Amino acid sequence: MTTDRTDVRTGIVGLGNIGQYHTERLVELGVPLVGGMDVSAEARRHFTRRYDVDVYEDHHELYDIADAIIVTTPNKFHEEYAVDALERDLHVLLEKPLAHSLESAERIAAAAANSDGQCMVGFNNRFSNTVEIVKSRIEEDKLGTVSHLEANYVRRRGVPGRGSWFTRRAIAGGGALIDLGVHAIDLALYLLDYPEVTEVNGVTRAEFGDREDYSYIDMWGEDAGPEGFDVDDSASAFIRCGNDCSISLEVAWATNRPANHEFVVRGTEAAAKFDLLENDLSIHSASGIGADHLEDTTIQTRQNDTHSDEQEAFFDAIASGNEVGNSVEEALTVQRVISAIYRSGEEGHTIQVDDSGLEAMAESTFETGSESSGSESGSGPNSKFE
Repeated sequence: MTTDRTDVRTGIVGLGNIGQYHTERLVELGVPLVGGMDVSAEARRHFTRRYDVDVYEDHHELYDIADAIIVTTPNKFHEEYAVDALERDLHVLLEKPLAHSLESAERIAAAAANSDGQCMVGFNNRFSNTVEIVKSRIEEDKLGTVSHLEANYVRRRGVPGRGSWFTRRAIAGGGALIDLGVHAIDLALYLLDYPEVTEVNGVTRAEFGDREDYSYIDMWGEDAGPEGFDVDDSASAFIRCGNDCSISLEVAWATNRPANHEFVVRGTEAAAKFDLLENDLSIHSASGIGADHLEDTTIQTRQNDTHSDEQEAFFDAIASGNEVGNSVEEALTVQRVISAIYRSGEEGHTIQVDDSGLEAMAESTFETGSESSGSESGSGPNSKFE
């Protein structure tokens, strides 16, 4: 155990845009950066010029000099780098999702359970000031019994870099659902205090990204056309939980409708409504005091850098010897829900969710590929953790 986060020697695995995004915040926090690793020689050259640290093609060399690792590679390669770090008892901050498949996610979770190192999954939206306010109001029973949560993460046109790893199922494990839906599902379950998920009914679609005439204003990364696009670009789902609460989910990279990032937490005493990206927050209720009336209250919050606050929580927990938040088990629950939505869409019926009922999914649903496990430099940072 150390006494300060400035004692935690940290390396970055995956030196593309997202790796550099994390590195900037790492430096601002005063955490010592000891090096970076990437299979791409160009990514290594750029990183060492920018940050003046050693870079490696072999991650084991980086692990020899580090106490903690931040993994920002494409989803398929999370397992290799996270498991190797955890088996060395290194601490790991792993970008979302946990993995590209359920089976891979389960192996990471098993490694984390057997490691003396701590592992946090990058669900940065939990650290939003707005989310903390809503979470506190739920815990203080100011919303009453929460029975339903509406979770929307919908872009009008936002397919990230067609032909990049984001749009190839063998690398990403899916499309809009695993890229954006992972945030929405985690945040919904987090606000509900992670109840048991019992069943899922969902539909996934590919309606825009595979079109030659895909029309857009801008795009993260280069557009290589539809040839490399074999994932979903939208999904709708209904999630039932064991405590009689439910979640309705809408996620999309592309739709013919205005963008929507609205979450609505419905309780018996009041509802909270907020925008995931803009942080606008309002509370809605009704009262019979005096005369019957409706109350709508707008709450102003200070926007914060959720990735910086996420890193601060991670490193301070390591330094103090406390448990980190964003447990791997919760991330595994999210992975099970995602797998259930894909399976429900493929089979056309409701899927029961439990520890054993989805194990047959895994690699049979998410094909493996042989592509390089390097950086994410082909797409901008928002395409993964907006």
